[in-house]
Amino acid sequence: MKKFAAFFAIVCLLQSPCFAQLTTVPDGGNKKAMVGERIGLTDVTIHYSRPGVKGREGKIWGGLVPFGYTDLGFGTSKAAPWRAGANENTTIEFSTDVMIEGQPLAAGRYGFFIAVDKEASTLIFSKNSTSWGSFFYDAKEDALKVTVKQQSQDKSVEWLTYQFVDQTANSAVVALQWEKWQFAFKVETDIDKNQLQSFRNELKSDKGFDSKAWAQAADWCADHKTNLEEALQWADYAIGAEFVGEKSFRTLSVKSRILNLLNRQAEADALMKEALPIGNMNEVHGYARQLMAAKKVKEAAEAFRANYKKYPNTFTTNMGMARALSGEGNYKEALKYAGIALTQVPDPNNKLVIETAMEKLKAGKDMNQ
Repeated sequence: MKKFAAFFAIVCLLQSPCFAQLTTVPDGGNKKAMVGERIGLTDVTIHYSRPGVKGREGKIWGGLVPFGYTDLGFGTSKAAPWRAGANENTTIEFSTDVMIEGQPLAAGRYGFFIAVDKEASTLIFSKNSTSWGSFFYDAKEDALKVTVKQQSQDKSVEWLTYQFVDQTANSAVVALQWEKWQFAFKVETDIDKNQLQSFRNELKSDKGFDSKAWAQAADWCADHKTNLEEALQWADYAIGAEFVGEKSFRTLSVKSRILNLLNRQAEADALMKEALPIGNMNEVHGYARQLMAAKKVKEAAEAFRANYKKYPNTFTTNMGMARALSGEGNYKEALKYAGIALTQVPDPNNKLVIETAMEKLKAGKDMNQ
């Protein structure tokens, strides 16, 4: 009798209406919901309906939600998992390829099901994301199945919910919480792979008509020490491409960085000799600081001094001279330039930086350390 009643209710729900129906609150008070998050460059979006516990604590797992695979009495599936929500399919969509609990899953939209068991449960990502519930579940359509151990919670969650927790730069844990159980799985993305593909796509768009975009992509590769051969092509395009390329401190210095990483030092040095005279004060100062951080004290000092000669007695170039002299061990002279820079300080944060540097110099220590 119960199966007949359930069958009748489902048929009524699925029958094509003979009139235009107005939008109403979902049956049974189940709430429609959507949650999403960007992990790296990957958008993860979940659509689901939220059933409530409604006083049924202790009767959800193994009761309302049967263990394992069940004949629901309707549809083509004789062994259906739980729909991981209520009403229509729960769906989860990934804008790029991902790893689920260490297993690969291609970009796309999936129906999401769970075969719940007492100790561990099977999460199912189905290629069929358009069916209603799990009444037509077909294991042949599974794209991925992973097993996780559900976790008990002290506090009961009334309305089923999905959350993103334990986020890192390239991962997050998706947690389904309902009543006193939580089902969690880790989603990981390949940030470098996705970033490079994003660059390739965007450089073919209107953004590729600006040399700065090509330089930005090449610079990112240099920062991450990856994809250097293609990055060198991007740097060349930023410099010499028809209608787009330009010789500037930015484009020349980016190519120099990549050549340096490719152990083509002579070519890298030649480009920087070309770049430094056309760099503005802040560009040259930033480059000199990079050299100092790389322990190339002689080259850094030369760049700081050339910048001071071109832009004398400014806050930036006085700080540059202080750094150059400090790197060479001349703390007394460095302190003099730092003192002048202190009188020109543009903001409280820089004032704190200078005061800290001056304390180091007074103690006979290198302010660059």
